[in-house]
Amino acid sequence: MKDKILIKVIDRLGKKGCHRGHKLGDCFDFDSERGNLCPMAMHCAFPYIDILRYGGKLPLSREGDIRFCCSDADTALVFKLEIVKQGK
Repeated sequence: MKDKILIKVIDRLGKKGCHRGHKLGDCFDFDSERGNLCPMAMHCAFPYIDILRYGGKLPLSREGDIRFCCSDADTALVFKLEIVKQGK
């Protein structure tokens, strides 16, 4: 069983709201809910998720987690990737 990857909205860098309606605290399961995530955010998330799925390591933020931003310059949501280990 592969590990679950959660994508969580943890911050917003711009003053405008997300055009897709995402808000702080929103959380998406990559495997079952990625269609609910804004395509611009998914485009930014996919390389990170692909690296994790194939056993790669990513640099950690100052807080010790994996973060990325969407590409919307007006709102720039910050997302955190959380890996949930599944039983084998």
